[in-house]
Amino acid sequence: MLLIYTKTLTPRINYTFKQICTRILGLEIKFTSKIEEFIAHEGMKLSYGKQKMGNELFIQQTELLLEQGFSDTEIKLTEWEETVCFFRVSEHSDLPFDIFSASFYLLSRYEEYLPHVKDENGRYPSSESFLVKEDIVDKPLVDIWAFKFKALLKERFPEVNFPHKNFQNKNVLAVSQAFKYKKKGIVRSIGASLRDFFQFNLNGFIERIKVLSYLQKDPFDIYDDLIAYSKQENLKWNFFFQLSNYSIYNKNISYHKTKYHALIKSMADYGNIGLIPGYEAIRSLKVLRTEKKRWEAIVNRPLKATLINDYDLNLPELYNNFDKLEIARDFSMAFNDVIGFRAGTCTPFLFYDINFERISPLVIEPIAFNSQVLEKLSYFEVKTTLENIKEEVQKVGGNLVLIFKNSDFEDEQDNEKYLELIYRLNKDD
Repeated sequence: MLLIYTKTLTPRINYTFKQICTRILGLEIKFTSKIEEFIAHEGMKLSYGKQKMGNELFIQQTELLLEQGFSDTEIKLTEWEETVCFFRVSEHSDLPFDIFSASFYLLSRYEEYLPHVKDENGRYPSSESFLVKEDIVDKPLVDIWAFKFKALLKERFPEVNFPHKNFQNKNVLAVSQAFKYKKKGIVRSIGASLRDFFQFNLNGFIERIKVLSYLQKDPFDIYDDLIAYSKQENLKWNFFFQLSNYSIYNKNISYHKTKYHALIKSMADYGNIGLIPGYEAIRSLKVLRTEKKRWEAIVNRPLKATLINDYDLNLPELYNNFDKLEIARDFSMAFNDVIGFRAGTCTPFLFYDINFERISPLVIEPIAFNSQVLEKLSYFEVKTTLENIKEEVQKVGGNLVLIFKNSDFEDEQDNEKYLELIYRLNKDD
C-alpha cells in the first residue's frame, strides 16, 4: 500500500492518484492529512504538497488540483528524458513536474471546457488540442509518466512488488447503416434509384438494382465474412448498432425490422454489443432513453456500452446523461481525423465532470484509431503510425482500441488491406 500525505484531499487529487497509482500501476493507496500517521508509517509513502517535510518521496504540487472549475491555463512543454512534460516544479521535487496535475489536465479533457470553435460537424476539433499542435497525440503520455513514477517508487522502495499489466487489443465495428441498399423499404429504394439515375450515378443505380434483385450481395453486409475471418484468426470484436428514427442524420434501416433485430442478436454471439446513439439522442436525454429502451427490448439485457462515431461528444452533458441511464462504458474518446489518444492515455479511466467536481462511474475507453481518418491519411501512413503506437502501448500494458465501420469493408481491395492491418495489430509479437 502507498500512503499519500496531502494537506487537503480534493476530488481531483483523489481521482488522479487512483487513476495513476491504482488503475495503471495496480497499487492500493491511502490518503492522510495527519503528519503523525505519515511519519509513523514504515512502508511506501510520499507527500504531495508545496514543501518537502523530511526525507520522504516528494512530488511538488501546483495549483490545478486545488482549484474548482476551469480557467485558461498555460501549457508549456519541456523535454524530460525521452519524453515531454508540463507543469514544471522546483528541483526539490523527486519528479521535475507535477505528474498528477498534468495527468488530470489530460484525463478530464480540461481544454475542451475552454472556449473553442466547433468543426463543421459540431465536434471539438483536433486542431484545438495542444497534443495535436505539439505532435504528441500518438503518445500515451499519462501511462508513460506513470511508468516513470513506478520506476522511482521501485528505486526508493525496492521491496514492493508491482502487478503485471497486460497489453490488450479491442476491435470495434460501428454499424450506423446495417445495409447499403437492402431492407430500406420500397419508397426509399425507388426514390434513391431515381436520384442516382437522374444524377448520372449509373454505377450506384446498377449496383442497387442488382442487390435488390438478389443478383449481388449488399456491400455493407460483411458480417458473416468478418466473423469467419475473426474465428480463423482468433480476433475479438465489440459491435455497436444505431436504432434512431429516420432523419437527415440517420439513414439506417428501420429499427422495427425483424432482420435487423436478428442481426444484432446474432452478433452478440461473437462479441460484446452496444448502442450508437443518434444525433438527436446526443442532445436529448428523452431521446437517448428511448433508444436505450429499444436496444434493451431487442437484446433482453441492460445496455452497458455506447459509441458516438460521427458527432460531438457534447461534454459534459452527454456523459452525465449516460450516468443517469446507468450506462457503464463509452467508446467515443477519439479524434476522428487524427490517430492517437485524445485524453493522452491508453488505459480506461473514469469520467471527471469539472462543472460539478464529480467523479463519475462511467468508464471511458481511450481510442487510438477511428477509420474515418482514412479519408485524410493514406493506408501506409495509417499502418506505420498504428504499428508505432502499438509498440508504445505494449510498453505500458495499455489498450489498443481500433474502430472500423462495416462500410469500410465494402470494397474487396480495402477489405483485404484492413483485415491484414487488424490481424497485424492483434497478433502477439
